[in-house]
Amino acid sequence: MNVIDLMENLSVIYDVRQEGKVVHKLTDILLLTICGVIAGAEGWDEIQDFGNARLDWLKQYGDFENGIPSYSTIAKVVSLVDPEQFQHCFIEWMKSCHQATGGDVIAIDGKTARRSYDKSKKKGPIHMVSAFSAANKVVLGQVKTSEKSNEITAIPKLLELLELKGCLVTIDAMGCQRDIAKKIVDQEADYLLAVKGNQGKLLEAFENHFSMDQINQWKGDVFKTEEKSHGRMETRIHIVNDVFDEFVNLSYDWKGLSTLGVVMSARMDGDEFNADDITIRYYISSAELSPEKFASSVRDHWQVENGLHWKLDCAMNEDDCKIRRGNAAEILVRFRHVAVNFLNECKTFKAGLKRKQKKAALSSDYLSQVLAGSEAS
Repeated sequence: MNVIDLMENLSVIYDVRQEGKVVHKLTDILLLTICGVIAGAEGWDEIQDFGNARLDWLKQYGDFENGIPSYSTIAKVVSLVDPEQFQHCFIEWMKSCHQATGGDVIAIDGKTARRSYDKSKKKGPIHMVSAFSAANKVVLGQVKTSEKSNEITAIPKLLELLELKGCLVTIDAMGCQRDIAKKIVDQEADYLLAVKGNQGKLLEAFENHFSMDQINQWKGDVFKTEEKSHGRMETRIHIVNDVFDEFVNLSYDWKGLSTLGVVMSARMDGDEFNADDITIRYYISSAELSPEKFASSVRDHWQVENGLHWKLDCAMNEDDCKIRRGNAAEILVRFRHVAVNFLNECKTFKAGLKRKQKKAALSSDYLSQVLAGSEAS
C-alpha cells in the first residue's frame, strides 16, 4: 500500500473541466486533499493551508507547477469528481495491495455522515456501507446509499465488487437476508449473520431451542470469555450447534447453512449479576465454527465500529462536517477511508489515529512514511 499505486489508480478519473482553463492538475488536487486529510485537515481552507506549508514536499509526489490552488478551487474540483469512478479506483487499489487469506473476517456495516444532508436541496445525509478487514484494519470498499434502510440493496452491490474467496463475511441483523447469504456462498466465501426479528421464523426457532435455561444447562462445547471494564465484569458464553430438527426445513432457504451460534452476555455489578443486563444473541453461518472461532469472529465484526466508524467520528469529526457541495461530501468520506487505511497500515509510530494525524501534520518525514505504506499483505 503506497501513494504511488494509489495515484496511478486515481489518474484514470475523468476531469470534467474545460482543458484550456485548467490551471491545477486534477491528480495534484486529489493528492493534496488526501495528504491534507491524513494530516488532520477538516475543511477546504485547512487543506489549502496544509498545501502552502508543504509545497516543496508535495512536489516529490506531484507537479504543482502553479503552486497550491485556492480553497475555492479545491472545493469546486473535488465536488465535480465522479463518485463511482473514485469508488472503482479505490477498490482496484485495495485489490492490488491487500489479499485476504482463508478465514479472514470481512465485516460489513453502514455509517451515516450526519451533517451531509442539505435541507435546502432536499438531500438526505449520506449513508455509506463499508467492507472492513478485521485482521488488517483497512477498508476494502464502500457503496453509498441514501438511507440506512437501503443497506439491504447496497450490500449485494458491495459484495459484487470484492474478492471474498475463503473469507468469513459478517453482517448485522439488517443484512440477514436469503439473497445476501446466497451471494456470499456463490462467491466461495462463508457468512456469519446476526438473527433478529426481521427473520421471524429463524428467531422463533432459536428462542424455542436456546432459551436462557437451556443455555445454562448446555451439555456441548462452550467457550467462555470474561472482560472487566468500567468496574463491571462482563461474561460471555458462546455455543455452536449443527443444524437440527426445526432448522432443517429452514436451511433450504439459507444456502449453505451449517452452524447455529448463540452468545449469552451477562454483566456483574459487584458480586451479583444484573438480570436487566443479560442478553442473548443468535447467529447463522455457512462455516463450520468451533465455539472459540465463533467467539472471535463475532468480536471481530465489531472492528468495523471500533476500528473505522469510531475513528471517523472521534478522530476525523466526520459527523460534524457540513461540506455538501456537489459530490464533495461523498468524495470526502472516501478520502477519509483512504486516510484510515494509510494511517492504520503504518506501524512505525504506535498511537491512536488522532495522534498519528497530528504527527503527520508536524513531521514531513513521518507523513512520507505513511504514504510509503508497506508491501501487499
